[in-house]
Amino acid sequence: MLKRLDHINIVVTDINKAKEFFFNLGFKKGDSSVLSGEWISAIVGLDEVDASYVSLHLPGSEIAIELLEYRHPSSNRDPDMTKANQLGFRHIAFAVSDIEATVKKLRQMKVEFLSDIQTYEKTGKRLVYFYGPDGILLELAQYSS
Repeated sequence: MLKRLDHINIVVTDINKAKEFFFNLGFKKGDSSVLSGEWISAIVGLDEVDASYVSLHLPGSEIAIELLEYRHPSSNRDPDMTKANQLGFRHIAFAVSDIEATVKKLRQMKVEFLSDIQTYEKTGKRLVYFYGPDGILLELAQYSS
């Protein structure tokens, strides 16, 4: 049935700002396009879709992040969606080899973290949550060697 995870779609208010954020994390640009017409409206179940899209890839990974900015219909935000306990998709976790260096770089970019780096005692994994563009919840994870 399923072969592999292909991509993760993130709706943003400013595709260029979000793209720059992910470029600073090491992502590279893939395909990009304007999405409009009956075909995309049928796929997403919305009328008269007009949107911009860009695919981003980490070198060596087959999984893409696809950023999507809807011009029509406009996007809305549930005020609680940035909270970790809300139902449905909650966050994307990125494995890193040096969590301290990555956190330091992100702090220099004025990225907001939910806490300092924590350690999951059972496995030794070190992790921290932070907010990306439009308040999307992201995680850094460093596994013990």
